[in-house]
Amino acid sequence: MDVNPHTDSQDYQLDEPLAPKRTRFEEFWRLFKQNRLAIAGLVFFILFFVVAIIGLSLTSGNDPVLDPAMVRLQEKLRPPLTKPNFERLQPDEVPTLGVYVFGTDDLGRDVFARMLQGSWVSLTVGFVAVGIAIIIGIFLGGIAGYYGQRHIRINQLIAGGFLTAGAVLLITDLIWAGAVFLLCGLACILLSYLTKKSARSRTKPAWTRLWYFNTISIDTLVMRFVDIMLCFPSFFLILTVVALLPASIYNIMIIIGLTSWMGTTRFVRAEFLSLREQDFVAAARALGLNDFRIIFRHMMPNAVAPVLVSATIGIATAILTEAGLSFLGFGVPPPHATWGNILSDGKRFIFDAPWLTFVPGIAILLVVLSFNLFGEGLRDVMNPKLRERQ
Repeated sequence: MDVNPHTDSQDYQLDEPLAPKRTRFEEFWRLFKQNRLAIAGLVFFILFFVVAIIGLSLTSGNDPVLDPAMVRLQEKLRPPLTKPNFERLQPDEVPTLGVYVFGTDDLGRDVFARMLQGSWVSLTVGFVAVGIAIIIGIFLGGIAGYYGQRHIRINQLIAGGFLTAGAVLLITDLIWAGAVFLLCGLACILLSYLTKKSARSRTKPAWTRLWYFNTISIDTLVMRFVDIMLCFPSFFLILTVVALLPASIYNIMIIIGLTSWMGTTRFVRAEFLSLREQDFVAAARALGLNDFRIIFRHMMPNAVAPVLVSATIGIATAILTEAGLSFLGFGVPPPHATWGNILSDGKRFIFDAPWLTFVPGIAILLVVLSFNLFGEGLRDVMNPKLRERQ
């Protein structure tokens, strides 16, 4: 009798189909869709993006479909969903929709058209400011995390102009502030080195003491500058700089971005500290790749997860900051409409025309909440511990 080398159980195991392997996106979506609040935030984020694009197309140009700057004094403070008085309006003053969806303000301007224009301003400020912060944070965090405790000489920094690196980040009107911050940080670092090394330095030759005095690690230099920047209230720093500069939407975006890169720097540095010890980094070094290629071609794609989370929440913060500046009168100048200056115009009529306060206030609340919920969902999905539990 022939003996079959395979048992029935073995045949069953061989014939059993293998479970399909999920792609990274499928695994991400499987975890993300379990968070209903994150899904709601994503849906509202997409809706806000679409509305902002539509608002740009309808309210821009020489002859916009919805003119947010059209003044109709005879129609001021009309409540929402009211029809205009056609007898008192010129043909070109009649609203395109034939109704004031969100009412009118104290100058008779259509609040709906102004909200559409403000949505594009908020979206632009949020994304551009966060983009600037991410670029700075990735660069500084990658340098600090990759080079770590590699020492450099302070006289080389002076000769190479690195003492003004922090100042350059703050552009022309912040050069003096960045230089002062960085010099104060260097003074604190040198004082710390002298204090810690004082006992040992007494027994060492003079040239050794001079070496400790004249060297500093790249990681220490960058992170102490981050700590110094975090000591300053960002909003009041932005408020001070905006008051000194000409009113412009571009200045608002740049200043918000240049004062909100510290969190991204810390996230990227933490990721790089763990990634630089991985085998693929050692293999890249063995192949003779330069540091720039290793950092931005091989390590950076593996460190973007916390950056995405930080960017999503940072957009909400940038929108809030711009709204606060516009509310105080230091934001985007007229004739551009923003949610902050709509809210500011309505504070004088909070009892007579409450829609001027509630409409932009609720819009800011929903947009910021949606970005925060979406960011929290991304953070949970990208958490390795959560993936292991699932």
